[in-house]
Amino acid sequence: MPVITAEKLQTFAEALFVAGGSAAEDATIVSASLVEANLRGHDSHGVMRIPFYIAKVQDGSLNARGRLQVVHETPAVLVCDGEWGFGQVLSQELMRRLIAKAGVIGLACGTLRRSAHIGRLGEYAEMATAVGMTAIITANTHGAAPRVAPVGGKRPRLGTNPLCMGMPGGKNGPFILDFGTSATAEGKVRVKKIAGQPVPLGWILDPEGKPTTDPNQLYGDPPGTILPMGGDQAYKGFGLSYMVELLSGGLSGGPCAHPNPPPPLGNCATFLVLDPRHFAGVEHMLKEAAQLEAHVRSVPLIDGVKQVYLPGDPERATLEARQASGIPLDDGNWNALLKLAAELKVTPPAI
Repeated sequence: MPVITAEKLQTFAEALFVAGGSAAEDATIVSASLVEANLRGHDSHGVMRIPFYIAKVQDGSLNARGRLQVVHETPAVLVCDGEWGFGQVLSQELMRRLIAKAGVIGLACGTLRRSAHIGRLGEYAEMATAVGMTAIITANTHGAAPRVAPVGGKRPRLGTNPLCMGMPGGKNGPFILDFGTSATAEGKVRVKKIAGQPVPLGWILDPEGKPTTDPNQLYGDPPGTILPMGGDQAYKGFGLSYMVELLSGGLSGGPCAHPNPPPPLGNCATFLVLDPRHFAGVEHMLKEAAQLEAHVRSVPLIDGVKQVYLPGDPERATLEARQASGIPLDDGNWNALLKLAAELKVTPPAI
């Protein structure tokens, strides 16, 4: 299993994107976003996505020159079309505009449609918390790539439909809650598939609705499904996924899940930004965040448990470890990058 520094990995990723047809500025933005996902342990949203992104650029479905287009605007609202450009480029621009609006009137909501994959939602929540604001973000799969069946069903109907919330004020950094409403992200299953490894029991069902650890079962014909989050109460996860589907597609002007879905490409998304200065005030929010954190962390621990984790803790721990020791990549995904590099005549880094 190769281990590579973030700096080397980003330089390599940038070179691949430029060779694959991206503008240098966009290559920097997208590669930084992917590597930051790897640094935080979200490998399903990291550099393993590069071959998919570049394949979509080369077949013309991802517009490497796409830019954020404002369809409708009010003091508090932005409805945007992404021209099928890189999702990270579009989403960062939209968040910058929403943060500016929220600073003036207290809150702002933006939607995005016709965007290629927007990556790790926590990245955009971090943009808000970095300036003392809060954020709530949802995304669907733009009517494509259904992976999750309703409880009791054996065919997929919804995407993995992530939900993210970000709050400033943590002792060690902001509170960032970023999760799919399914038992796992589809990208994590894909990582295992490429690596030739089984998935944990409880992630997916085969086409007959039976538990399986074979990631290939998700991509068959007929396909298997990813379980909704919630275990024995999976209807809660599916209910969240259903509402995220509507929030993301229904508000943006993009599609929700529907019959005969197109090939996967990107997301519809809704971004809500709130400035606490216009609510109870920054001082109150930070005071309550501090006392709540202290209260929760002081809980007596079950024997054998070393600590409780709050939103953002696992990512910070992984970030610290990988900044110090490098980013591990399984052989399957690393070989996929090397194969792409050979095709694009890009020299891979020495590791």
